[in-house]
Amino acid sequence: MTAARRTDRVTQHAPQAQLAAAGFDDWLQSIRRQIEGRLAAVLDRELADAPPSLAKALRYATLDGGKRLRPALVFLGTLADPPWPDGSDERFEGLWSAAVAVELIHVYSLIHDDLPSMDDDDMRRGRPTLHRAFDEATAILAGDSLQTLAFDTLAAANADPAVRLDWTRRLATAAGPTGMIGGQSIDLALAGHIGGDDRHPDLATLADLHDRKTGALIRASLALGARWADLPDRQIRLVDDYGRLLGRAFQIQDDILDVTGSAEALGKTPGKDAAADKCSYVTVAGLDGARRELDDMVRHAHAVLWELATLGADPQAMSACLDFVTQRQH
Repeated sequence: MTAARRTDRVTQHAPQAQLAAAGFDDWLQSIRRQIEGRLAAVLDRELADAPPSLAKALRYATLDGGKRLRPALVFLGTLADPPWPDGSDERFEGLWSAAVAVELIHVYSLIHDDLPSMDDDDMRRGRPTLHRAFDEATAILAGDSLQTLAFDTLAAANADPAVRLDWTRRLATAAGPTGMIGGQSIDLALAGHIGGDDRHPDLATLADLHDRKTGALIRASLALGARWADLPDRQIRLVDDYGRLLGRAFQIQDDILDVTGSAEALGKTPGKDAAADKCSYVTVAGLDGARRELDDMVRHAHAVLWELATLGADPQAMSACLDFVTQRQH
């Protein structure tokens, strides 16, 4: 695709500088509203013939909650002007499908992560986790259902077949045994739930764990947007570097909030890492050490954004996203 064609895809929309000035939070809220509607539409369509109890559980887990950060990253990954979130421009229909698919994978991962055999959490997004609100078997089936719905959504996306294939492979890799699932396996081993790994990791081991468990889907979200926009290879590499650093920053802030946050603010039980003898940036490096690691991630991410700016991209929205991730309280 030529530069002219890439430009044509994203003209007539608010520039990222305006997006940053208006406030990333406001833009993200708009994305949330649109994603909520599209998630509801997918569930309404796909669950019409599903068992009612399973359909109810899927709606409980998927709708009315969450940051919806990963769908927003799909749009930021284009390095272009994010679309107005009313979803009225048909040119972006395929990209919205990619954003929905990413969120379906994310919700599935949270359902399984909360299970008694995994992290054994009772609260998620301010209410009982799915296996507590329903039962463990239903939670497993709901997670499995969302994973299959994600790839069904990609297969039906209004996008070039080559782009759909690329999206499918990227998302499968990010969610699979070398990505998110692999990270969960390492996490469980370090917590002593399964065998095979050293239970006394250093920061490099933690970085590898969270590059997989948290970072892989964040990087994939950005990559889906970059692939849709047909960015040059150098920009794609820098977007991926930013995603890796953003993913680490997200996890470090999560670990800090687990120590410093309240149940009311977090919407889940704080102090779980220490209570379960889990490895986190705080348990390995201490609270001050974790904060220093976070500062390092932010500094390196800004260096990547500066390099993107030298290539003609406007990174202000990505910078605002970095601030959102590292300054959030839940």
